[in-house]
Amino acid sequence: MADTTSPWPHSPVKVGLVGAGPWARGVHAPVLATGPETELTAVWARRPEAAQETAAPHGAVAVARFEDLLDQCEAVAFAVPPDIQADLAGRAAKAGKALLLEKPIGLDVPSARRLVDAIDEAGVVSQVVLTNRYHPVAQEFLRAARDIEVAGARSACLSGAFLGGDFATPWRLEHGALLDLGPHILDLLDAAMGPIVRVRATGDPRKWVELTCEHESGAVSQASLSGSVAVEPGIMRVELFGPRPGLVYDNADLDHDECWPVLRQAFASAVRTGVSGELDARRGLYLQELIAQAAESVKV
Repeated sequence: MADTTSPWPHSPVKVGLVGAGPWARGVHAPVLATGPETELTAVWARRPEAAQETAAPHGAVAVARFEDLLDQCEAVAFAVPPDIQADLAGRAAKAGKALLLEKPIGLDVPSARRLVDAIDEAGVVSQVVLTNRYHPVAQEFLRAARDIEVAGARSACLSGAFLGGDFATPWRLEHGALLDLGPHILDLLDAAMGPIVRVRATGDPRKWVELTCEHESGAVSQASLSGSVAVEPGIMRVELFGPRPGLVYDNADLDHDECWPVLRQAFASAVRTGVSGELDARRGLYLQELIAQAAESVKV
């Protein structure tokens, strides 16, 4: 876990932001502008007026071109659809910029693999915003999970995001919960129980999909995913079971703002040391490959 209580010993990482939608305005921009580990320097988006509205409250500049953004930062954060991210992040990597990526890192495995190849070739730092992994409670849950024998798990990631509102976006409505929510739940199950070697799916990712994962240890986990059910607030819950009392991670009552200082410091530390952490683009590619395997089961 990042030590967010100690003084930051380096200069702030200058970060440019791609995107100006609700997630960029509500999370990326204020988190990156808060510091002291990072400084939001510039914002670029398809709509110049949206870029200006996102940049202005934080003292950043709105730029007219993606290339102008690259000129004003040493790292780039993305808050755009996965197909756009994969293309632009590859260009940013080739320009030598560290990358803060959203999940999924691409729209499909080939685009995700091309991005990872570009990152490896450039030798730049990358990090994926798998939100739950930065919360202190989730990190404690995963530490405890490593010390117990787990026979199986059940989990759920459910919301009504696809029913309307800011996050009922075209790519989410087309590809459904498997691509949008799948990275979160597969990452937690894999981190808690060991590598997933096989995953199968049943159902309709646009409505409700069930995953069954086989882990390298022989344990089995299951997950229910939907973005199209009327639950408020959303549900993110993982229950581990074994010969001793199990463990539960449930983010329903957590303060999600506790994630952001941990994420910001982890990313800035990776940039300043030149070493990516566990949640890098390769982790994103691994999760994307699991999702593709599951999608084959339901012919998404």
